[in-house]
Amino acid sequence: MHDLKTLRADPAAFDAALARRGVADASAAVLAADARLRAAQTALQAALARRNDASRAIGAAKAAKDNATADALMAEVAELKIVIADGEAEEREAAEVVDALVSALPNQPLPEVPAGSDEHGNVEEKRWGTPRNGGAEHDALAARLGSNPDAAAKVAGARFMVLEGQLARLHRALGQFMLDRQVAAGWRETVVPLLVKSDAMFGTGQLPKFAEDSFNTIDGRWLIPTAEVSLTNLVREQILDGEELPLRLAALTPCFRSEAGAAGKDTRGLIRQHQFEKVELVSIAKPDESDAEHERMTRCAERVLSELGLVWRRIVLCAGDTGFASSKTYDLEVWLPGQDRYREISSVSYCGDFQARRMNARYRPAGGGKPEFVHTLNGSGLAVGRTLIAVLENGQRADGSVDLPAALHPYLGGATRLSAEGRLV
Repeated sequence: MHDLKTLRADPAAFDAALARRGVADASAAVLAADARLRAAQTALQAALARRNDASRAIGAAKAAKDNATADALMAEVAELKIVIADGEAEEREAAEVVDALVSALPNQPLPEVPAGSDEHGNVEEKRWGTPRNGGAEHDALAARLGSNPDAAAKVAGARFMVLEGQLARLHRALGQFMLDRQVAAGWRETVVPLLVKSDAMFGTGQLPKFAEDSFNTIDGRWLIPTAEVSLTNLVREQILDGEELPLRLAALTPCFRSEAGAAGKDTRGLIRQHQFEKVELVSIAKPDESDAEHERMTRCAERVLSELGLVWRRIVLCAGDTGFASSKTYDLEVWLPGQDRYREISSVSYCGDFQARRMNARYRPAGGGKPEFVHTLNGSGLAVGRTLIAVLENGQRADGSVDLPAALHPYLGGATRLSAEGRLV
């Protein structure tokens, strides 16, 4: 959510920032609606003040036995009640229009975010490791080692997967390894609801604009598209002690996405599923700490990839490709030799106070003072299914077996390889 005071003070700067995201003349409609709201508020306050004055004057007129004046004032008060009721309705309607317009606008990109309208404007910042070339794609490997998309389709339809036997164990081991690594790095393990209220989805920016991207239940709650929603909203409508920040939270959860608009994209395998597991990292920080926290969170995700021996690169997204609630996002992409390309495996986003304003989440500075909005950050540390894909494609051998990263050996009873028949050896 944007600060209306800042918008009013410099609409040109506001428009210039959002123009980098392809949103033209963002301030015009908001300022017009805001002017209507402020006019309605001024008129309502005037009517309320006149009603109070007239009410007091009625008593004085009656005390002076000036019945004519008292009757006239009572008639005016009766009329003012109608005016006030209409004014309150006008104020509510105008406020709803302002809220709807402002809540539909994305966050402003930070000045250092590169220009660009889509993924072609993204900039690679660094690489780790040397890519290997060639090999089977993960769906062919997984089908032989324990995936069962046909069973999943019978039970749930397209874009679901059943994993069986040791492949399922490998998937579980990856999630546990990731969570253990993040907890060791200082993130607080958290178990959160998978169903949330609409207010929570609004708070992190999924609603109202992206309702079709998530699953809505019959009682009005939502299946979380990411644990970011549950974790970030743990501080909604609170004033935190600034001395306790940054607050670093981690959760390993299923995630649910409708994949609206993804028809025909990544229909095979585990790349784009309606249900998948992910370790999510969320940080609640003071404004002067949030830049450093963004870098720290990104390094925590990178470290998992490196410890698994996977080849990856860091991309900074351009303004036009940055997510709705984010001011700056790093994407981590892992090398998939079967596809001969890098694929996204983590996004780490700096949101500033954008989500905090939507949630009314603040902190009290050290030594007291007026509460200020916190800054929020979130990132994947990592997506389990996509990491499984990377492990399979990068570890595949000519005999059909898969070498497993050394970091996973303790989670797999000391096994170092998945045989061509799907056994841990």
